[in-house]
Amino acid sequence: MENLPSAVTAEGRKGLDALLADPARALIASDFDGTLSPIVPDPADARAYPGAADALRRLADHVGTVAIITGRPAADAVELGGFAGISGLIVLGHYGAERWAAGKVTSAPVPDGVAIARVALPSVLAEAGAPDGTRVEDKGTALAVHTRQTADPQRTLDRLRGPVADLAAETGLAMEPGRFVLEIRPRGSDKGQALRALARERGARAVLFCGDDLGDLAAFAALRDLRAEGVPGCAVASRSPESPRVAAAADVVVEGPPGVVELLSGLAARYGRPGA
Repeated sequence: MENLPSAVTAEGRKGLDALLADPARALIASDFDGTLSPIVPDPADARAYPGAADALRRLADHVGTVAIITGRPAADAVELGGFAGISGLIVLGHYGAERWAAGKVTSAPVPDGVAIARVALPSVLAEAGAPDGTRVEDKGTALAVHTRQTADPQRTLDRLRGPVADLAAETGLAMEPGRFVLEIRPRGSDKGQALRALARERGARAVLFCGDDLGDLAAFAALRDLRAEGVPGCAVASRSPESPRVAAAADVVVEGPPGVVELLSGLAARYGRPGA
């Protein structure tokens, strides 16, 4: 397939073939951080990799559903990515608890446990000996503890994992680890559920999902479930040395956000050819 990387699995090749054969009934979805946007020390400084917005815009001209599924607030991903002008784009934020479409955001109620955890988290981190550089990101419906800016990010992550998991359990929430981050969020919300629900809502007959971190494994699992139900699909990993499990679970592996943008641009180019 010219301009497209090769899938390492037969299922992935079948998924790509289905995406190319019937784009009007396809779903192309992607994570944001680490996939469409390079990882940066401060999440507020994240921006989409050059060409990402253009690739999504071109895909939206041909593909039935183009979506972003992220742990961020939906509106934040739209703003940081420069995606506001992409007609038909759907952004599912907070792992599907929020939805941005046509400039409007709708959201599910926030569990009381989030407010309780918000108050308790600073004391929990202090008692656990969180070092300088530990950052808390308040996402509204979730709380993320970042260790990337500490002197030893992995050691800090390991030190805080237990106390943060205990707080999540005490407040009826879930704790999800990621690339030097521990996120406390409502139970039952993950990218797999969000992807599966969107595919069914949109009647997708082929699905592609791009991700880079542990939280994206749930979307890969949902994609495999959809394949078992007769919906071809392809899982794309944005390679990261911090999350080798994601690359191992993927049908296609590309080199970070530049590789993801190249893949999406290649798909858009194929769709845009006369007779395609």
